[in-house]
Amino acid sequence: MTGSPRLFPVSPWTPLRMSPFCCWGLCVVFLALLCCPGSGEEAFEVRVSPEQLMVKSGGSGVINCSTSCTHPSKGGLETSVDKILLQDYPQWISFMIFNVSQNSSMRCYFWCSGKLGSKSLNINMFYPPEQVLLKLQPTRVPVGSPFTIECRVPSVAPLEGLTVTLLRGSEVLHSQTFEGTALSPQEAMVTYSAEAQLEDSSHNFSCQAKMDLRSRGVKVVDSVSDSQVLEVYEPVQDNWTVIIVVVSVLLLFVTSVLLCFVFGQQGNQRRRGIYRVQATWMRLRGTHPAQPA
Repeated sequence: MTGSPRLFPVSPWTPLRMSPFCCWGLCVVFLALLCCPGSGEEAFEVRVSPEQLMVKSGGSGVINCSTSCTHPSKGGLETSVDKILLQDYPQWISFMIFNVSQNSSMRCYFWCSGKLGSKSLNINMFYPPEQVLLKLQPTRVPVGSPFTIECRVPSVAPLEGLTVTLLRGSEVLHSQTFEGTALSPQEAMVTYSAEAQLEDSSHNFSCQAKMDLRSRGVKVVDSVSDSQVLEVYEPVQDNWTVIIVVVSVLLLFVTSVLLCFVFGQQGNQRRRGIYRVQATWMRLRGTHPAQPA
């Protein structure tokens, strides 16, 4: 039939011609099916911050729960520890936990499109540097002689994040950062040796212990020891001892000479007395005694 449009190709083996826009559309639909098989809310993520939390015995901490789900139906924090809701948003919830007395675990969770997602975190106890002890050995030293500064921080854990700094006034003499993740309390000690200078006497020595656990949700905790003074003296001051000894010897010598002179005068007077007695006796006998030397 002439003049009528062809609804089918002349030959069954002749392929249909498709618009290039139609090809692109099919490709986009195919990729969408591969990448997004569901509604997009079926796979979602739950996050918790901080991922590890450390709390002082009897203390508190803040935990943030969040999710990638656009419209979660419900969210919360499962824990046996006392808690308070601080802020509540569709994709983010903040809690404060308090009265923590032991290591424990808790879980952030969200419901999204009928599915539950969660993430757990551990709560561990930490022991801050509440006591810092400084010791100078010796406390009195001559210029140029060595002395030692010792700083002890008892019952602290973990050592990770602990920095002990030795100070002379506001000047940092030595600083040491410790490592270790053990949660049992232990002692940290730093020792530093130096030569005494005259200006050391005009400064106070102290020790600062700082624990930085911000990565675990803890604020920086620091403590400072009582200050101590180092007495420094010049060795030439010891010459006074020599001078005192020399003066004492001279005084002893002068005293000895004076005593000898006094005793000598007494001896001469005694001999003159004896001579007078002898002279009187000889005169009576008619003879003359020899003159004393």
